[in-house]
Amino acid sequence: MKNISLDISKAFDLEGCNEIYSQQSEIVEHYKALLQKTGKGNDFLGWIDLPSSIDTALIKDIESSAKKITNIAEVVVVIGIGGSYLGARAVIDALSDPFYAMGNKRQKPYIIYAGNNLSEDYHAELLEFLDNKDYAVIVISKSGTTTEPAIAFRLIKNHIEKKYGKEKAKDRIIAITDKEKGALKKLATNEGYLTFDIPDDIGGRYSVLTPVGLLPIAVAGIDIKKIIAGAVEAEKDICSNNKIDNNPALLYAITRNLLYQKGKHIEILACFQPHLQYFIEWWKQLYGESEGKENKGIFPAGVSFTSDLHSMGQYIQEGRRNIFETVISVEHSKKKLLIPLDKENLDELNFLADKGIQEVNKMAELGTMLAHVDGNVPNIKIAIPMLNEESLGALIYFFEFACGLSGYLLGVNPFDQPGVEAYKKNMFALLDKPGFEKQSKIIKTRLNL
Repeated sequence: MKNISLDISKAFDLEGCNEIYSQQSEIVEHYKALLQKTGKGNDFLGWIDLPSSIDTALIKDIESSAKKITNIAEVVVVIGIGGSYLGARAVIDALSDPFYAMGNKRQKPYIIYAGNNLSEDYHAELLEFLDNKDYAVIVISKSGTTTEPAIAFRLIKNHIEKKYGKEKAKDRIIAITDKEKGALKKLATNEGYLTFDIPDDIGGRYSVLTPVGLLPIAVAGIDIKKIIAGAVEAEKDICSNNKIDNNPALLYAITRNLLYQKGKHIEILACFQPHLQYFIEWWKQLYGESEGKENKGIFPAGVSFTSDLHSMGQYIQEGRRNIFETVISVEHSKKKLLIPLDKENLDELNFLADKGIQEVNKMAELGTMLAHVDGNVPNIKIAIPMLNEESLGALIYFFEFACGLSGYLLGVNPFDQPGVEAYKKNMFALLDKPGFEKQSKIIKTRLNL
């Protein structure tokens, strides 16, 4: 693939590598089930050919709407939880200068997030912050009744209408929701909000390349056409070849599942670029929510190196041997920064003088990989040329496709999430929501409330 290469040479011994090829016929069956949309959860496979089928008119509409928001707002609040915001945040954080919001000259809005938690302090402080900012809102919810974003939007809707007046406030709110039904769709129609549709056949964690992700990403000043182009290239490569050696998505899915069968039940996704912290969070949701069913599944964890080498590094090196590690390796930095010579050399770092930080970081990456492999932690390397739009687009599609395959290898439906409802039912009963009276009594008795 143009933007992604996969190296599993440090994941298995020779015997293990040979096992991979014994999986060729099985993986091809799952591969066909995805492409032909005949497997479990096939009502939610619209993401498979999404990159190449995105309507150019929709892209123009998103870019136009993003420009309007940019012209009126110095801050944009993205309201959503799970797949409704993680994909956008993953890309925005990966491709933005982390210090741009502190600059003196605003060129694009600062993106902040709400509705992904129930912290009273967080939302109170957010509203205090918005008191003195020109802001707009992107609210993302298929139904409009998911508790966390619904509460946040009720608070912010009240705030923005008081701040600007109801008529002007509606021009600062965009809703991304179901195209026909649901509470948010009804509200948006009644209030006259601009809306974008969430496709019926794409679940939240696979929705980065729909308006769910593309609109916030465009508002952040990132070129969504390039993101889509990277995803199109990945779709073309992955969907046209069912040979393990030539398709990294197949190889990754098989490798992680063979490691799972060998007792490696935890996958740690690692990066050596702090910009990728929220990409790891998106990946954790994608794989955790897709595979963790029927008492099965690889537990997805994440670390950011080299920082976490001084905390989690000890456990990874010498803790329980039920883990394997997948590293997103960025081959080239976008900027150049050399380490200066110091005459005193009190820190004894002159041996690094005139070396780029990226070179030091790559040696840390290689040294870490060798140490962990020596410590019996199998290592998978996923390399991208540079942290840019095309690579991120390709990486998103790669992980999505591999996740679908991996779920099928496990024998679960990777496109539903029935377990997510359990906490909600208990919470509603504890809050005395109408219709939950019976459950409320039972739960409160259990908790001695």
